[in-house]
Amino acid sequence: MKLLIKSATILDRQSDFHKKTVDILIENGIIKKIGPNIQTNANQSISFKDLHVSRGWFDSSVSFGEPGFEERETIANGLDTAAKSGFTSVALNPDTSPVLDNNGAITSVLSKAGKHPVSLLPVGALTVKSKGVDLAELYDMQQAGAISFGDYKKSVGNPNLLKLALQYAQNFDALVQSFPQENRIAGNGMVNEHHQSTMLGLKGIPDLAEELQITRDLYLLEYTGGKLHIPTISTEKSVKLIKEAKKKGLDVTCSVAIHNLTFTDELLNEFNTNAKLLPPLRTKKDVKALIKGLKEGTIDMVTSDHTPIDTEHKKVEFDNALFGSIGLESAFGALNTIFTPEESVEFLTRGKERFKIKNTGIAEGNPANLSLFEVKEEAVFGLDHIFSTSKNSIFLDYKIKGRALGVVTEKGSITV
Repeated sequence: MKLLIKSATILDRQSDFHKKTVDILIENGIIKKIGPNIQTNANQSISFKDLHVSRGWFDSSVSFGEPGFEERETIANGLDTAAKSGFTSVALNPDTSPVLDNNGAITSVLSKAGKHPVSLLPVGALTVKSKGVDLAELYDMQQAGAISFGDYKKSVGNPNLLKLALQYAQNFDALVQSFPQENRIAGNGMVNEHHQSTMLGLKGIPDLAEELQITRDLYLLEYTGGKLHIPTISTEKSVKLIKEAKKKGLDVTCSVAIHNLTFTDELLNEFNTNAKLLPPLRTKKDVKALIKGLKEGTIDMVTSDHTPIDTEHKKVEFDNALFGSIGLESAFGALNTIFTPEESVEFLTRGKERFKIKNTGIAEGNPANLSLFEVKEEAVFGLDHIFSTSKNSIFLDYKIKGRALGVVTEKGSITV
């Protein structure tokens, strides 16, 4: 099987072809030749205006629904969506029904992914049924293929439980995730606690809820050792806390959701339930700090935090709506609106090392693991850009620059 990518500009700082426009010949999943005007009888040819190619993108936080919430998203359609959004690998959150908290559950979702061009990488629940009471079967899940362990959007209330998890996980070099929210401070809050929440009459989640939990978790990490990942931070002080922890030598990483780099709580004026997110949208100073933290490397990676929610749970009163927005389809365009194309690619790929995913370069002889995208065209993000079953995107009607075009991996290719 020969696949020829025509006239693509490569963005890969470690490649000899960085910023050069070339053809790429892929044969049976392996990059055979890179150069100008390659002549061959290919089975398939890929050609787009303003075509760019980079190392495959990775998303560290994606939910699909299946099993249990197939009306929101199936694994099959979710992986197709990821592919058309430029992602060659995605970490699947355990917020399913039943929760992914044992060997069999991990094996099941992996079997449903089959040989899809996008690699599905399950995150196992840290605790049984994600209830925060007893540790789940971490080692068994790792043996089945889980790449990390955490309870999605649920913090570990019992500090001793997180302490035990960090200690136990060191026996098999596992990565523990801890969602940064102290629930007793957050209470029933739905949005950022600020003048905007007061004006709208909505219950607020203060910065303190996130920062107190991060402080606690970092103290536990310092005591136990091990590896900790803090997903989707959202405040200025959170960036400072993690920066200080890294200076101490603690093995901690963190991510930020792309929508928290893009929007502030001012977006809530019209009670748009697609803007009901966890962590909530914060203030301009928080957004500025998050962008700075990402650029300087304190924040290790970005995530779409893709969370499909069916219409019945979004088109309701704000108080009753579920948290979450889809984000795969808008991820690159939103980033490329804020950052340069090179920076956007870097932020979408540098989380791979933390999750022990091969970050294959663009070179002859390497397996294909490529994201395809364009960088110049501006468009208003609309329903026609959405491939997900659920349509709950915070980016609807937002002007973005560039878009993903698909993926080519050693297992196959999918394009828009």
